[in-house]
Amino acid sequence: MSALRRRLLAGDAVFGTFLGLGSALAAEVCALAGFDWLLVDLEHGGGDASAFLPQQLAAQAHGVPVLVRVESGERIRAGRALDLGAAGVMVPRLDSAAEARQAVRHMWYPPSGDRGVATYNRACGFGLRPEMLDAEPGLCVIQVESRDAIAQIEEIAAVDGIDVLFVGPRDLSHDLGVPGDTSAPVFRNALKRVLATGIPAGILAPDAVTARRYADEGFRFVGVGSDASLLATSGRRAVQALGVNNRAHSEPVSFPKS
Repeated sequence: MSALRRRLLAGDAVFGTFLGLGSALAAEVCALAGFDWLLVDLEHGGGDASAFLPQQLAAQAHGVPVLVRVESGERIRAGRALDLGAAGVMVPRLDSAAEARQAVRHMWYPPSGDRGVATYNRACGFGLRPEMLDAEPGLCVIQVESRDAIAQIEEIAAVDGIDVLFVGPRDLSHDLGVPGDTSAPVFRNALKRVLATGIPAGILAPDAVTARRYADEGFRFVGVGSDASLLATSGRRAVQALGVNNRAHSEPVSFPKS
């Protein structure tokens, strides 16, 4: 059992950040910062699938597990990430128990699932560690991002093999009709339903203060922004502290007509 899964089952809160810059150096910086986990974002991040492995190697050199948010719930997406040795897979925008059940199947080899079987990949030591076919798969993180998912959250949570139900605050608040308002009663009630399932719950927070508050509420897999947002926030604070006149940066950029 992986240390990350063991900590979740023990009830610990684990904190990480999303990697959206597609940079191995940014991944290494975040690993050295001390996060419990990192997640390469292939849904919204600037890097593509080819940038995953360098980021994973950079973080793993410092003992930090790297998960992947795949672009969609297609079977091949999860399989390729796991074959490269991802510590887990986050699947976005699943609205029903049937979709969640299918996503879980992509994590397991037959007969339990439909993951393609091969040993000449990184996860199996390029053929030198075929016993890894019998190892447990990485974490299966199912995102909760819509009113339909909330309506079926108890049925989704009952799907065997889900390790984390991860709330996407932006998507969920938009779909609930309260864009960005994470204090709205309808949004807060949705969070309570996710927490009440008993499955380790996760959520993305914009900053450390909010992340700690979510952990105190019972969330156990908490993301704190991203490499890009952490850099941008730190840079903005430095600029403000220096009193730099950044009027030029706030104006729209105009380009000469050709």
